[in-house]
Amino acid sequence: MSVEKIIIFTDGGARGNPGPAGIGAVLYDVNKNVIAEVSEYLGVATNNQAEYKALIAALKKAAQLGSLELECYLDSELVVKQLKREYKVKNKELAPLFLEIHNLSLSFKNITYTHIPREKNREADRLANEAMDRGR
Repeated sequence: MSVEKIIIFTDGGARGNPGPAGIGAVLYDVNKNVIAEVSEYLGVATNNQAEYKALIAALKKAAQLGSLELECYLDSELVVKQLKREYKVKNKELAPLFLEIHNLSLSFKNITYTHIPREKNREADRLANEAMDRGR
């Protein structure tokens, strides 16, 4: 199956910061059909590390699906602004994650990152919370 354009919603969270962390991602086709979901327990991580790792997992899944174009929606303003180069990545733990996303993004023809409010990211948040619940 090859999906030319994928719309991605990702979320990562940690209970405590750092603390037990999980990621969630929902990948949709252009008709808003769910084509894949990710829900994974990370172990101990910070909220920002989890946000980055959620996007990394979603980009890898999109690449497996053969997508060329991505619209990515995250509720982490920090991560979106860093990916758009509006903020520098100063945290030494986030720098390799930023670089991994950069390298993954090279395999796509077009990719956008958009910050959205938490209430518009409920499905990815649910998947991240389910992952944290499983990991306890």
